[in-house]
Amino acid sequence: MTNNGKTLALITGANKGLGFETARRLGELGWTIFLGSRDEGRGRAAAGKLAAGGVDVVVVPLDVTSDASVAGALRLVREHTDRLDVLVNNAGAPGRGVHPADATAEELHSVYDTNVYGPVRVTQAFLPLLRAADNPRVVMVSSAVGSFGVQTDPAQPTAKMHELAYSSSKTALNMITIRYAQAFPEIKFNALTPGEVANHKFAATDMNNHRGQLTAAEGSDPIVKLATLGADGPTATFIDRLGPVAW
Repeated sequence: MTNNGKTLALITGANKGLGFETARRLGELGWTIFLGSRDEGRGRAAAGKLAAGGVDVVVVPLDVTSDASVAGALRLVREHTDRLDVLVNNAGAPGRGVHPADATAEELHSVYDTNVYGPVRVTQAFLPLLRAADNPRVVMVSSAVGSFGVQTDPAQPTAKMHELAYSSSKTALNMITIRYAQAFPEIKFNALTPGEVANHKFAATDMNNHRGQLTAAEGSDPIVKLATLGADGPTATFIDRLGPVAW
C-alpha cells in the first residue's frame, strides 16, 4: 500500500495546466499524487515528467462526467490506500462562450456535467476515504466569473462577458462548496479562483487559449494554499492569490 505516512492527494484534470502545476508542487513537498486524467496516455506522459523530478505519482484514469470512470478511479486508489488527505476538484470545461440569446439547455448541460456534476460525483465517491484522514481537505477550483460580487462590478472585464454556461456553473460550484462545508465540519471545503481579482488578472491555460497574465504555476498558488491547510485552517472560504474573494 502507498499508505505509508505520506500525505495523499487526488487531483482531477492533472495532466496539464493548473492541475499539473499543482501536482508538481505538492509532489515536491513529498506527497503522493494520484494524477487524475481523462486521457490515460496524456496522464502517463504527465506522470513521467513528474516522476523524473522525483515525485511519487500514480496515474488514475478519470473522466469526471462518467459514473463508471469515477467508480473505477475509486477502486484504483483503494488499491493503494485506505484514506485520502486531499481532493482537488480541478477538471473543468469552458463551454463555447455562447451568448445568452443563443444559449440552450443542452449547452449548459454539457458544461455543468464537468464543472458541477463532476465535482459532486468525485467528492461523493471519495468521501469515505476523506473521512478516514486526520485532516481532510477538499479544494474546488472555481472562477471569479462565478462571483456575484465580481460580475456586478462594472470595473471588472468579465462583467461584460455575455455567456451563461461557464459563469453560472462556477456559481453553482461555489454554493456546493459551502453546502459541503456545512454538512461535513470535519472536512475543510474551500474554493478558489486562479487569478488576482483586484488586478483583473487570471492564469493562462488551454481553457482560455493562454490569454491570461499569470502563469499556470502562479495560478496554482491558491490551490496549493488550500491543499496545505493545517488542522486549524478555515472552511467555506473563496480566495484568489491575494486573499478572500466576494462570493
